[in-house]
Amino acid sequence: MKIFVKTGCRLLAGALSLLAISACSLLQPTTTHIPNFYALEGVSGKAAAVAPTSAPTLIISPPHAAAGFDSKRMIYLRENHKLEHFAHSEWIEPPARMVAPLIVDAIVRGGAFRAVVLTPSTAAGDFRLDSEIIRLQQDFRTRPGTVRFTLRATLIDENTRRVVAWREFDQSVATSSEDPYGGVVGANRAVQSTLENLANFAVETTRNFPK
Repeated sequence: MKIFVKTGCRLLAGALSLLAISACSLLQPTTTHIPNFYALEGVSGKAAAVAPTSAPTLIISPPHAAAGFDSKRMIYLRENHKLEHFAHSEWIEPPARMVAPLIVDAIVRGGAFRAVVLTPSTAAGDFRLDSEIIRLQQDFRTRPGTVRFTLRATLIDENTRRVVAWREFDQSVATSSEDPYGGVVGANRAVQSTLENLANFAVETTRNFPK
C-alpha cells in the first residue's frame, strides 16, 4: 500500500511540475519579428527647369506592375525562374505606387512640358505616358549580387490616341552587400537612373513629334 501511495505522490508531483512549466511558458512573451520597411526615392537637389508656355502638357498614368511584382514584397532570386521574398523586409508600398510620383518629378525637372499631371485628373493633355514595371528583383545568383529594374514605357498622342513611341528600360546595379538593405540601395540607384533615361525619352520624343 505504501508503495502505491509513494508512486501516486510522485506522479502527482510530476504532473504539477509540468503544469507549472507550461503556465510559465504561456506567460512569457513570444518572440515576434518586426518587419523592416524600405522606400524608393527620387533624385534630390536638382531644381526643376521652367518650360515655355508653348510646351505640351503630359498626362502620367499610374504605373502597372507585372504579376509577382505588384505587392510590397521584396523579391529575390537564388535559382533560375524561382521568385522568393524576404520574410522580415518589405517595401513601404508596392513599387508601382512609389514610382508614380518619382516619374512625375523626373520629367518635371527636365522642363520640356508646360504641365505634368498624374491621373486620375480632369486635366486634358497633349500626350500620355503609360508604364509598367516588368521586374524589380535582387539577384543572388552572381557575386557580387545585383538588382535589376525593368520598366516599359509607352507614349501616346492624346489627340489621335495613337502610340507615338515605346521603349523598355533595363538597368542592373551591383549591390554593396548580400542582404535586403544592399538590395534597397541598389534598387534606388537603378530606379533613379532609369527615370532619368525615361525623362530624356519623353523629352526627345515629343520634341521631334510633328505639330
